[in-house]
Amino acid sequence: MRVLLIGSGGREHALAASLAEDESVTKLICAPGNPGMAALGDCVPVNQTDPAAVASLAVTSAADLVIVGPEAPLVAGVADAVRAKGIPVYGPSGEAALIEGSKAFAKEVMAAAGVPTAAARVCKTREEAEAALDEFGAPYVVKDDGLAAGKGVVVTDDRAQALAHALECERVVIEEYLDGPEVSLFVVSDGTHAKALLPAQDFKRIGDGGTGPNTGGMGAYTPLPWAPDDLVAEIMERVAEPTLAELAGRGIPFVGTLYCGLALTSKGLKVVEFNARFGDPEIQAVLALLASPLGKLLHAAATGKLEDFGNLWWREGAAVCVVVSNEGYPGTTVTGRPLYGADEAGVFHAGTALDASGQLIATGGRVLNCVGTGASVAQARQEAYSLAEGVKLEGGYYRKDIAANI
Repeated sequence: MRVLLIGSGGREHALAASLAEDESVTKLICAPGNPGMAALGDCVPVNQTDPAAVASLAVTSAADLVIVGPEAPLVAGVADAVRAKGIPVYGPSGEAALIEGSKAFAKEVMAAAGVPTAAARVCKTREEAEAALDEFGAPYVVKDDGLAAGKGVVVTDDRAQALAHALECERVVIEEYLDGPEVSLFVVSDGTHAKALLPAQDFKRIGDGGTGPNTGGMGAYTPLPWAPDDLVAEIMERVAEPTLAELAGRGIPFVGTLYCGLALTSKGLKVVEFNARFGDPEIQAVLALLASPLGKLLHAAATGKLEDFGNLWWREGAAVCVVVSNEGYPGTTVTGRPLYGADEAGVFHAGTALDASGQLIATGGRVLNCVGTGASVAQARQEAYSLAEGVKLEGGYYRKDIAANI
């Protein structure tokens, strides 16, 4: 099976590594890929948000399966363009991807499906935003309605800061604050049937102790030793299956990853957000424990045959991912500095490139993902931090408390 993988981040590098372990994958093409992915397959330049360009590449690559990693290409309609060529693609249509692309649409789908979520108001004017902030009170939760790479959400006790963020957005969703720990569950769907991966927890804030602004994610771990035994079954029954059924009933079946971001509140399980792709960096940890062949799994989903795939197999133990970021992230970052220690097993490239001399340099906000595995979360954490400590990058930063005290 020839696989074309769209994307260039740490998530895609981890997907590429898992695909390379699948004996059914005979050729891996990454577009545009990154220096880490280049060791696993051919990297080909492409504008990943240009549906026609990606579809053309899928044809010329003779791809048997196209996997779309990031959210922006999905919302742009890349999966639709590839499907129109008759090539199986793992990733939802542009219409179905609105479950992530518009928080207002997601709220409307959840209401129709009876899925538990935070009360919310969609606001377009200053007056509407001020009324919603006053209705829900502090802590204020303000979300840009569109895509924002995980950084469009502000949670603050400062009403002025909350209002300022709301006014920066063309359309904003303001909602009640949900207490309790958050959980990420990735559900692989073929439009009719679905299979859940292991639940994970990520760390969104830049600073230790959950301080500072939100980021795309500074680390994650799986499984969750503290979670109820029936958590995944409850999420599937109350959240994933009703949502997928609602979308299918509207004539927009969801083929791809339904990322369920949830809060386990004092009043029960509630959805914080949906995404239309694997979470980054949670999937890096989850894939480290997946023993089933990833290529076969995603091909089964892309071709409507997930029911025939059988149960997923998992390695024993735990996995922890620690993100190394660039100086200044999540604000303006300093890029182009040389980077060392990125060749170790378990280190995935998130924001890297080769300069004219062939030197590996840091180019993104999040630069590397260091994934450790072990018999326990504590052992996996130790391995992940050992990898992070081996990274040499001027101004490089990572949180010191990922998966601590689990």
